[in-house]
Amino acid sequence: MSIPTLVRLPWPLPALAAWLLAWAVFAALAAAGQGGLPAFAAASAAGCVIAAGAQGRWRRLLAGAGFPLSALALGALPQLPGWAWLVALLPLALAYPLKAWRDAPFFPTPAQALDGLGAVVVLAPRARVLDAGCGLGHGLQALHRLWPQAVFEGVEWSRPLAWLAARRCPFAQVRRGDLWAGSWAGLDLLYVFQRPESMLRVLAKAEAEMAPGSWLVSLEFPLPGREPLADAGGGGRPVWVYRVGESGNTSSIGPGARR
Repeated sequence: MSIPTLVRLPWPLPALAAWLLAWAVFAALAAAGQGGLPAFAAASAAGCVIAAGAQGRWRRLLAGAGFPLSALALGALPQLPGWAWLVALLPLALAYPLKAWRDAPFFPTPAQALDGLGAVVVLAPRARVLDAGCGLGHGLQALHRLWPQAVFEGVEWSRPLAWLAARRCPFAQVRRGDLWAGSWAGLDLLYVFQRPESMLRVLAKAEAEMAPGSWLVSLEFPLPGREPLADAGGGGRPVWVYRVGESGNTSSIGPGARR
């Protein structure tokens, strides 16, 4: 299978391909008597060839680092068989199942990344705010600092992460579920930190279910074909601000303004 074909596969299949290829190279060289550092270097290079074609810096890092990290970890436990590194992935698979990876790999909302929203978005008391794909609740906590009187909800597919988010964010109603299956009707603000491939789906669902004029905020990734009202980000992390059914540009909206 060619590299271009591999990197077009849904994430995280390119990462799995990179890890499996690296371990296959390592095992083949070890069986041929070429173990040790040469086998480690060759296997790492083979995995990085696949990883280099993945979309996004973090995905390339995850795909490329899988073999070296697992090999180094197992090097401290030489009594384990070579396939034992797969066991280390079991807790990750339980905490963050494949379906969740297809929406967005787990990257928490950075601290202070959303602080600029308060100068752009105005919410009434008891406004409904949803973090769709809330992970451990970092985004919910950032939003709660801005609008402590709002009503917060979070949805997360991973059962362990949803459980932890509910305990880290007692002010929010966090449920385990599919962010695409639940209704977004009645929301005053939707917050997402998804992946580029998901944004067209976010746009379609928001326009189908949310009321015109509702706020939609996306960290990092813009909505395709929609001009944002503002970029409220700071520290090099864009925070794209939209109102459902409207578009504009950063010069058409000032601090605290709303339409």
